[in-house]
Amino acid sequence: MDVMDGNRPLALVTGASSGIGYELARRFAEHGFDLLINAEDERLEHAAQLLRETGAQVRPVRADLRAPAGVDRLVAATTGLTVDVAALNAGIGRGGAFLDADPADEQSVIDLNVSSTVRLAKPLLREMVARGEGRLMFTSSVAAMMPGSFQAVYNASKSFIQSFAQALQEELKDTGVTITSFMPGPTETDFFHRAGMGDTRIGTSDKDDPAQVAQQAFDAVMKGRKKLVTGSVTTKAQGVADRVLPDGAKAALHRRMAEPGTAGNGSE
Repeated sequence: MDVMDGNRPLALVTGASSGIGYELARRFAEHGFDLLINAEDERLEHAAQLLRETGAQVRPVRADLRAPAGVDRLVAATTGLTVDVAALNAGIGRGGAFLDADPADEQSVIDLNVSSTVRLAKPLLREMVARGEGRLMFTSSVAAMMPGSFQAVYNASKSFIQSFAQALQEELKDTGVTITSFMPGPTETDFFHRAGMGDTRIGTSDKDDPAQVAQQAFDAVMKGRKKLVTGSVTTKAQGVADRVLPDGAKAALHRRMAEPGTAGNGSE
């Protein structure tokens, strides 16, 4: 286990074994941060080894945040440390019709995307507020702005994160602590495979580069920005459209992208 000597600022990143989380951790490491990284899978140690090549001290904490005990384990790992930036990035999705979905799968989405985020944010923010400085960032999604037909629980979980972040921004505006939510679009990670969406249009479409998403998110949190749609020009345009389209139109659009069996369908 790496010993954090406190000579460099410390970033905590969840969901850091791959994808956006790993790329976020790399951005922090390359900008002089040591790292406390978390994931529940066996790839975490390999990610830690790669991140140490930047010169950062890296402490991996393998824990499943869907379980309260996993959250407690990660919080315990921060004991005696000053977390300067916390990136609450871990999340999962589940596609398919709501009536057909396994309730246990849906509960896993809620447990990780919602419950663990709330449970982690409280002790981290209490410590930051007590010392009068710190940065906390949430990985939201452009899905937060769209009713998620055939991805109903996932989109709703990201809507929760977006509302939660904006409420905390108001509560903590005079504390010296900043809250940033960033909203990626479809990104080239294993998200859609894990979500069982390989037969959907969105699952098989071109996706954004996680390194680009992470760089934009890193810049946003370091500047203290409140929220940002991250990724390609296409994703940013979608973010603009989502602000003006009526909910019914967005739900119908999401159906065309996420309904099982839509893979390979041409654009409408």
